Amino acid sequence: MGLINRVEHGLAKAVHGAFAKAFKSEVQPVEIASAIRRAMDDRAAIVGHGRAMVPNLYTIELSPTDYERLGDYEDDLTDDLVAAAQEHADSQGYQPGGPLEVDLVEGEGLETGVFRVRPATAKRAGAAAAPAPSREPAPAPRPQTPGGTMVDEPPAQRPGARSNPSARPWLDINGDRYPLLGALTTLGRDDSADIVVDDPGVSRRHSEIRVTTDGPHLVTSIRDLNSTNGTFVNGERIASQRLQDGDRLTLGRTTATFRAGRR
Repeated sequence: MGLINRVEHGLAKAVHGAFAKAFKSEVQPVEIASAIRRAMDDRAAIVGHGRAMVPNLYTIELSPTDYERLGDYEDDLTDDLVAAAQEHADSQGYQPGGPLEVDLVEGEGLETGVFRVRPATAKRAGAAAAPAPSREPAPAPRPQTPGGTMVDEPPAQRPGARSNPSARPWLDINGDRYPLLGALTTLGRDDSADIVVDDPGVSRRHSEIRVTTDGPHLVTSIRDLNSTNGTFVNGERIASQRLQDGDRLTLGRTTATFRAGRR
């Protein structure tokens, strides 16, 4: 039995065991596990020396009905989902951007049987977490339809998807590399941010970095999101500013260096 089949078989047994009464909705643990693996594959990025970096934080948004039904088993379920994600990462040679975490939360506007997966890289200030790419732009997390079918946009409609990571701009945060793979990357203390900065001086949604195209060239700019302590570029507080290679960004007590990527 292959790895994926073994993982799905193990989670499927849980459905018919202790969790049987909880999982009467159309969202099943095996569907969540599969969606996490797909999100991991979609966002894997080679950042040097053959290392494939992936997000390490996966927030699962559930409908109120599904969240209520699964809530009593959240600890056991998230442990199983983390184990399945780690096994997939190991089998594919992926390096998550820190300890893998799966969080179940109640989402808005979701019908029973529909869920969303929000991958992100959790950057914990002062921790020795490995880098990982930020998830793709957050305009609308990709929902799962009943039965776990992925509703996905064609790659051409997802800016930055499947692009060559070495050509993309990136941030250096305490020696860790964070490729800016999407058209829009949010930075902040909240777990919904693309790059989570665990710094008390950083607002929940502190700033955003936008990558656009100007002919064959990529143009990167940063915008402050009305943060409490402001966003600084090379020591100057900014509202919005275009970034140049080597610019130093400061959010709270956290600094990052912007790199424009391969020209």
